This record gives sequence, structure tokens and C-alpha cells, in this order.
Amino acid sequence: MSSFKAIRVHQGSAGVSATLEPVTLGPLAPGEVCVRVAYSGLNYKDALAITGRGAIMRGYPRVAGIDVAGVVEASEDAAFEPGDRVLATGAGLGEWLDGGLAEYARVPADALLALPAGLSLFEAMALGTAGFTAALALRRMLENHQHPAQGPVVVTGATGGVGSIALMLLAGAGFQTAALTGKPEAAAYLRALGVTTVLERSALDLGTKPLEKALWGAAVDNLGGEVLAYLTRTVKPWGNIACIGLAQSAELHTTVMPLILRGVSLLGIHSVQVPRPWREALWSQLAGPWKPPHLDSRLVRAVISLEQVPEAARELIAARATGRYVVRIAGDL
Repeated sequence: MSSFKAIRVHQGSAGVSATLEPVTLGPLAPGEVCVRVAYSGLNYKDALAITGRGAIMRGYPRVAGIDVAGVVEASEDAAFEPGDRVLATGAGLGEWLDGGLAEYARVPADALLALPAGLSLFEAMALGTAGFTAALALRRMLENHQHPAQGPVVVTGATGGVGSIALMLLAGAGFQTAALTGKPEAAAYLRALGVTTVLERSALDLGTKPLEKALWGAAVDNLGGEVLAYLTRTVKPWGNIACIGLAQSAELHTTVMPLILRGVSLLGIHSVQVPRPWREALWSQLAGPWKPPHLDSRLVRAVISLEQVPEAARELIAARATGRYVVRIAGDL
């Protein structure tokens, strides 16, 4: 195969830089399956890697992109044949493996899933890691007995990809939702996703006591830091907090009081190394009963090219974007 285009991240004396450049399969990380990429997605983790704002990659140079959807070009594994439609999210792509922001990707067979019936390649990447992570949060909350009768679920970082999809999934599961956002101008966007209440983060009274008034049936948190600590103090008895991100801070300063006096559960959500049966089950749900109704312009901020990825990454880092970027590479195959 001749060279093809990819967003490749380098580390040099001047720091990290990302360029769109020609590559070949030879230098890429090992993998049994070569995929012609139809679409990828752009996640906050990708933006951290591309801009050098976060230590995401383990080794350089590396092709960026933790998501990929496309068609098998060649396979050394009997589980996949040329022409199969496949997807992969997380699983080390764009971190210790070369990722999906390229015209072709070499992917370990264990990381790939057959595209489930009910999803197009575009829809798979409109969801991507963000949708998979939100679905994993909902699954863990339901497994831990979360019920709509316990009260509204508050979602922080609500205009991002994970937050937006979490709001849609929760609404589809019968929960009332509240969106906590630092972008009050995005209220119309959030209400279009089915949000019950929009709260402005700057107006939030975080409180100082170990336990504050119980307000929320549960929470999905993308921020960490002071906001996550506030959530531990304000979730109702036996509620769950799905801890997903650290956009505000990696630190958490709280007490055990919510855990031992209200039975609150803090659920860690890790979307990279997920057991394969879980992956298959969650994608089946996302293609079926959990499929959000708005995998369109309401969720997808823009469909962009590989050339536009660096600028979109900067938009994500600057918190100027809402929803999801989908990267069109070969398009519908």
C-alpha cells in the first residue's frame, strides 16, 4: 500500500506538535486488521494529545484518534474479512496504539467490533467514545439500582460530547435531567436535547458543609475538583455519581459523610480497557433501545476534514465547542 494521510503527533525539543502528513503502514503499531477509515470522531482526549495540553500518548510519533469506523481492507485474523464494517473506540488507540485520524488504520483484532445493525458508520462516530462512555455510565448506574423516582440526574460539562449524549440517554431511560454548564448561551442547545433544567455553573452555591441539602437523584460528572466534591454533598440517599472526567481538576476533596450517612456511590467510568462482552453489549444497546434520537445537527457540531482537525482541537481545549465533531475521511463506504 502506498502512503496515506494521517494526523501524526511528534514530540521534540520545542514540545508536542501535530501535522497532517503522509505515512505508511510499516511504522505503525502492530495490529492484525487494516481498516479503510470512513469516519472518526474528535474527543477531548484527542484534543489534549494534538495540542500537547495533556500527556495522553505513550510514545511518539503516534497517529492521533481514539475512535475509528470503516471497512476492513485486509485481515490476518479469522474474525474479520475484507468488506466487514467495523468500529473501535478507546482500547489504546491514539495512546499506545496508532489511532483513527487517518485514511487507513492498523488495529488489533481484539479492539475491533463488528458494526451493529441499526448504526451507520457515521452514526457510530457521532457517538464514538463519548457515546460509549455515557452508555457505560448509565449501565453502571442502573446496575447499582438508580431509578427515575429518586429524582433528577444532574450532568456537568453538559455541552461536551459525553455530557450531551448522557443527557439524551438519561432522558430516553425515563430520567428527569438537569444540565450544569458554564455556557449559559447554550441553553437552547441543551433544551433541544431534552434537558429539563439548565443551571449556570457560575451561579452555583457549592457550600462548605460535609453534607448539604440533598438535591439530585444522581449525577454524571465530567469536571472533577470542586464541582465533584459539591455533588458528593448534594446527591440524595442511595444515589450514584458517575465520575467520568477532570476538565476542572483531577483532585477531589470531600469527606466520607455522603458515603456512610447517605449511601451515595461514586462510580468510576473507564472507557479504554473495557471487557469485550461489555463493549459488545453496550454498542448493541446504542444501536437499539438506547439509540439517541438526535444523531444529527443537534448533536454534531460539524462534520470536518482531517485538515480541519487541529483547529477543532483548539476549539475543544478552549471550551468553545458544543456537541460532537465528526471527522469525514472516506465517507460512506
